[in-house]
Amino acid sequence: MAKPESKRGAMAFVAGRPAATPEDQVNNGSLDPSPSSGSHDASHTPVPASKSKSGKQTSKENLSRRTTESEVFDDGTNTFFWRAHTVTVLFILTCALVYVTLLEETPQDTAYNTKRGIIASILVFLCFGVTQAKDGPFTRPHPAYWRFWLCVTVVYELFLIFILFQTVHDGRQFMKYIDPKLGVPLPERDYGGNCHVYDPDNTTDPFHNLWDKMDGFVPAHFLGWYIKTLMIRDWWMCMIISVMFEFLEYSLEHQLPNFSECWWDHWIMDVLVCNGLGIYCGMKTLGWLSMKPYQWQGLWNIPTYKGKIKRIAFQFTPYSWVKFEWKPASNLRRWLAVLGIIFMFLLAELNTFYLKFVLWMPPEHYLVLLRLVFFVNVGGVAMREIYDFMDDPKFHKKLGQQAWLVAAITVTEFLIVVKYDLHTITLPIPFIVTQCWILGIVIIFTWTLWRFFIRGNVHVQ
Repeated sequence: MAKPESKRGAMAFVAGRPAATPEDQVNNGSLDPSPSSGSHDASHTPVPASKSKSGKQTSKENLSRRTTESEVFDDGTNTFFWRAHTVTVLFILTCALVYVTLLEETPQDTAYNTKRGIIASILVFLCFGVTQAKDGPFTRPHPAYWRFWLCVTVVYELFLIFILFQTVHDGRQFMKYIDPKLGVPLPERDYGGNCHVYDPDNTTDPFHNLWDKMDGFVPAHFLGWYIKTLMIRDWWMCMIISVMFEFLEYSLEHQLPNFSECWWDHWIMDVLVCNGLGIYCGMKTLGWLSMKPYQWQGLWNIPTYKGKIKRIAFQFTPYSWVKFEWKPASNLRRWLAVLGIIFMFLLAELNTFYLKFVLWMPPEHYLVLLRLVFFVNVGGVAMREIYDFMDDPKFHKKLGQQAWLVAAITVTEFLIVVKYDLHTITLPIPFIVTQCWILGIVIIFTWTLWRFFIRGNVHVQ
């Protein structure tokens, strides 16, 4: 199940290394790294003539490998699991289309045929993309998995564009084609009200306010921030985004009622407990991923069943690891990039709430959950591509495809909100809130001028 990498994240594959013998294997499915192999660079490894081309490419990439990238050892096993199967997929797809054309009678139902035709078109596009699309930076558990989510990203963006070009009424009613229960205005739940943790007036359950907040969104907050930490890979950026979003909820509670929460719900349950614990567990996981050895061996080359089970489990971990070092204060380009990342993260978070509001979707609807699952799968790839583009622009000359699409989706979602309910998002912001945001923007702008222009010129002189 192991596969040699040609991507930037796995450049330390030792080309031309002879196949490991049973004595060289360990029960966890990894090659036994000798002291020489652990520090031996691929550019100094003898390369057989049959592998000179791949060895030359590996050596070229390894010379410029960043110090934050892990070293990877792979025995080069290429099994049925890793092959493209383009002809097989094409044959199965053709058989399915032949069956529908020749053996199945088309129902006399226009709405049903329209839905099925759209779904079939999407499935054909996904089949093409999974077998033919360009690979991204991630390859585990399988490159086809990430190609699938890339194609889903394209489909979702096209769906958003379609919704954007409809009238407000038609767009909301179109959601009924997805779920007949949609298309009906729903009241928003108010999380404010009585903010007493202990309510003496309620003799039956004085802590009812606390229990009311213990819903399914509590574990969702924790899991969400655990995954976001794995995407961003930086404690400070995660905490800034977490705290900033609570300030946004304070600032926009006059627009969306469900932003109105008790103070202890904002700062204790959200920032400290759910978000904070998720970030802490995420950082612990990042520490483990940065320290573990990345030594891969083919499943059938492992002699023990215990080793095979471990190898299957490790298939769902990264092939290699890159430690993100954002260094926002190092230069103006990185500073502006980090500010842009934080802004887009916060905008995507706000879109979650505003889209539900303008498209009349209840918070517990499965479409809301599917959108979150979608961002979980595409967000990590997008962040890796953004980091590569920012950290090494000479090697990565253009923004990655997934990052480009995620940015486009975030902007398109916001434009839908603007078009469908401009009145709500233009409600006057309270004066004190406006003053606070102006002060924050002035502080950031002043610090930017001082750090990169005034202080930089003084150091140059």
